[in-house]
Amino acid sequence: MARPPTVHDDELYDRLAEVFRTTGYEGASLGALAESTGLKRASLYHRFPDGKAQMAEAVLARVERLFEDLLEPLRTDPDPRSGIVRTAERISEFYGGGLLSCVLDTLPLSGAPEPVRRRAARVAEVWISAMADAACRAGRSPEDAREAAEDVFASAEGGLVHGRLFGDGGPFTRALARMPDLLLGT
Repeated sequence: MARPPTVHDDELYDRLAEVFRTTGYEGASLGALAESTGLKRASLYHRFPDGKAQMAEAVLARVERLFEDLLEPLRTDPDPRSGIVRTAERISEFYGGGLLSCVLDTLPLSGAPEPVRRRAARVAEVWISAMADAACRAGRSPEDAREAAEDVFASAEGGLVHGRLFGDGGPFTRALARMPDLLLGT
């Protein structure tokens, strides 16, 4: 009979994400990944036989599931503005008011295999598409909605980079505060 895991999947993925978030793919050594999880390297390889790339993909799958929850008001609120505002609040909380780096920013940088980069792009696409869909529901053309969603995404991600560099979440907070007006075209 197999022993139960000492770290459950979501907790494991969150711990791995923290390493990837702070060091990127290339900088995430197996030693650091093992230390962050409290598991031995052999245990990590048992759970992830394909190594670091499989760990990165699991982290991105977890981030995608978390984003599904963060974006829920954007998708379901009958009032697009209200849904956008509630989603912006959730995203702000998730990123510590702009002071936590984004795994979508750090993980796919130098050294990440192409499948990891594609997975990160798919996660970003989930966010962008949800914003564009909300803008379309509010009456914007698909082209304008998509452009606005991309601009919001770029502004928020840029705010996260600023927060990491300067320890100041102000640009991220302002990007999220502008999110309703940018998406709705007001």
